[in-house]
Amino acid sequence: MQKNKISEAAELIKHSSRTVAFTGAGISVESGIPSFRGKNGLWSKYDPGFLDINYFHHHPGESWKLIKEIFYDFFGKASPNKAHFSLAKLEKAGYLHSVITQNIDNLHQEAGSKEVYEFHGNSRNLVCQQCSKYYPARETNLTLLPPRCPKCNAVLKPDFIFFGEAIPEPAGTNSFNEAVEAGVFILVGTTGEIMPASLIPYEAKKNNKKIIEVNVAPSNYTPMITDIYLEGKATVILQKLVNVILNS
Repeated sequence: MQKNKISEAAELIKHSSRTVAFTGAGISVESGIPSFRGKNGLWSKYDPGFLDINYFHHHPGESWKLIKEIFYDFFGKASPNKAHFSLAKLEKAGYLHSVITQNIDNLHQEAGSKEVYEFHGNSRNLVCQQCSKYYPARETNLTLLPPRCPKCNAVLKPDFIFFGEAIPEPAGTNSFNEAVEAGVFILVGTTGEIMPASLIPYEAKKNNKKIIEVNVAPSNYTPMITDIYLEGKATVILQKLVNVILNS
């Protein structure tokens, strides 16, 4: 049954003029990055209040202690897994136009994906809260917290959105445009719980796009908009899908 579904999904992708992938936390779990929500998610261990933008502005030092621990000491050691590489292969072969990701871990780019829309921003850069200058996180000294701008001495903030901030542009607009323009939309490792990102696949369905979903368990999308549901780990399912597409 699963084999037939993978073949069916492969045919849709092969004959699509424009295919877009939409990824969530689940695609990075096998890289050692836990999801934020759920039984073993980060928010079961940490109070997410440290990522509230008002808290950050008033208590940058306290906020940065957890930011460094989670996003740079821990997440910073993660490497792309076979699911990230599979999407990059599809793009290189001309079968995938772009990736819209809710993740901030930079693993799609490290795997070789070129057209990536980062709906929530990215942890690889820090931005000055006063002069708006950007600095690569890997080249910034994070032993003294909060890190400060060498130019104006204001506090630096990771270039991903905090609670209370707007979706960055043009990534937000481009993501919704991709949902309208794509012929096939592949959901990978996303449960559909995070607003407003969760609205993007519904925008695709509203415009009569075919929805392929890859998840370890049914999501909010599965009974509502999914046309082909492929249950299993993203590393396994996407590798099988790539093999069928490239070898048939």
